[in-house]
Amino acid sequence: MLYIGVDLGTSAVKLLLMDEKGNIKNIVSKEYPLSFPKSGWSEQNPKHWYEESIEGIKELIASFDKGEIAGISFGGQMHGLVLLDENDNVIRPAILWNDGRTGKETDYLNQEIGTKNLSKYTANIAFAGFTAPKILWVKENEPENFDKINKIMLPKDYLAYRLSNTFCTDVSDASGTLLFDVKNKCWSKEMMDICEIKEEQLPKIFESYDVVGNLTSEVAGELGLSTDVKVIAGAGDNAAAAIGTGTVGDCRCNLSIGTSGTIFISSEKFGVDENNALHSFAHADGKYHLMGCMLSAGSCNKWWMEEILKTKEYDKELKEVKKLGENKVFFLPYLMGERSPHNNQDARACFIGMSMDTTRADMIQAVLEGVAFGLRDNLEVAKSLGMDIKSTKICGGGAKSDVWVKIIANVLNMDVERIEVEEGPALGAAMLAAVGCGEFEDVKEASDKIVKVVKTVGPDPKLVEKYDIAYEKFKNIYPTLKDLYTKLM
Repeated sequence: MLYIGVDLGTSAVKLLLMDEKGNIKNIVSKEYPLSFPKSGWSEQNPKHWYEESIEGIKELIASFDKGEIAGISFGGQMHGLVLLDENDNVIRPAILWNDGRTGKETDYLNQEIGTKNLSKYTANIAFAGFTAPKILWVKENEPENFDKINKIMLPKDYLAYRLSNTFCTDVSDASGTLLFDVKNKCWSKEMMDICEIKEEQLPKIFESYDVVGNLTSEVAGELGLSTDVKVIAGAGDNAAAAIGTGTVGDCRCNLSIGTSGTIFISSEKFGVDENNALHSFAHADGKYHLMGCMLSAGSCNKWWMEEILKTKEYDKELKEVKKLGENKVFFLPYLMGERSPHNNQDARACFIGMSMDTTRADMIQAVLEGVAFGLRDNLEVAKSLGMDIKSTKICGGGAKSDVWVKIIANVLNMDVERIEVEEGPALGAAMLAAVGCGEFEDVKEASDKIVKVVKTVGPDPKLVEKYDIAYEKFKNIYPTLKDLYTKLM
C-alpha cells in the first residue's frame, strides 16, 4: 500500500509518497505566497494551502496505482490562527506562527493572568507566536471578525477539514495553542473563558495517528482516488519530524539545526519545568515531549558566512576550525532574540573574548560553539527534571557539517546519530498515515522499522572536559548582559 504525507510549511507544501516498508516513492513541492501587510505581521490565505496541496497530490500520485493509496496525513506549521464563519468561509487571512503583532496580548496573559496560572491551565506560558494571543488580538482589533467566528483551526487542520469534512485537530498541534490542557489532553475551560470562546468553536481532539474520516466524494473524484482513502489526524511539524527521526519512547532526543534550532525530547510521562523554559507538549506517539526552540541556529552560521565574511564557501571555511575546546572567543546566538530557555525578545547576539591574536577561524568556531552551548542550556533544563538522555538524532542543514556535529557531541557529552533518510515532517506524516491504516501496530513499531542510523559521532572524554569548562564560562555571559539589552533597544 501507499501513504501520503503532507508537510504544510510556511513557504511551501511538501508532499511525500511512501510505501508500506518506508521506501520513499516520490516527493513534490508546491510554493505559495507569504504576506507581510504590516511590520512584524505574517499572514497567508488558507485557500492557497488547499489549492497547492490538491495540485501537488495529483502530481505526486500521477504515475502510481491510485488503488494502492490507503491513507493521507499531515505535519504542519504550528500556532497559526485560521478562522471560519458559519458558512465555512475563511474570515480573514491566517495569522502565522512567526507573526509578532501580539506583544500586548502576550504581556497581558503572562503578567495579568500570570505565568503560574497559564502553566497550571496549559503546562506552558504565553509566547507571541501562540494561538491564544492571536485570538485576543482579533477580539480587540477586529471585533466584527471575532463575532463571525464559527470554527477555530490550525493550518494543517484546515486541510484535513477540506479533505474529510471533519473538524479536528491532534494533541501535538493543539499543545501549541495555549488553549489546551496538555496533561489531561483536553481544551482548557479557563483559557476558553479568558479568550471568550466556546468549546464548540474548537475542533475535536484526536491522537496524531487516529483516523478522523475519509476523503469526501468531491475531493476523491478530483484526485481520482477512492472514498475509502483514510484521513489521519497528523501532527505539528516538530512532532511529525520527530516521528520521522525515530524520536519515540522515553528520553529519546532529536536536534534540528535548521534556520532555528530545536531540541526535542520524548517522554513517557508528563512533565513541566518550574520556569517554563521548555515547551511541554503532547507527542504524536501518544505520550509527551519537551521542546526547546532557539530562534537562531543555522541562521547564525549563514549570517556570519554570507553577511560578514561575504562567502558561500562553507566547507572551505569550516575546514579551518581545528582547535576544538581551546577557543577563548564566545558567541551568544541571539540574532533574533531568544525563545528557549530565556524567553527574551530583546536579547541580541554578541562576541566576547577577542584579542589581537584572535583569528578568522576562532570567530567561525565561536559561532558553531555558541549554538551548541545554547542547545546545552536547554538540555540542562531537561536533565533537571530527571531525564537521562544518552544519545540524540540530528537533522537539518547543520547536521551536514562534520565539525559542527563533533562540537555538539562533545558539548552535550552524548552520541550524535545521523539517519539514513531525512525528510522531516512529510515522512513523519506518512508514517502516521501508515499507523492509522493498520500497517504498523503503533508509532514505535513504524519508527523502529523505518528509521535507520547510518553514522554515530561520539564524544571524546578530553574534549568533553574542555567544553565543560568553556560552558561554565558561557552560561554566565547572558545573565551579565540581560539588563543591558533593554537599554540597547
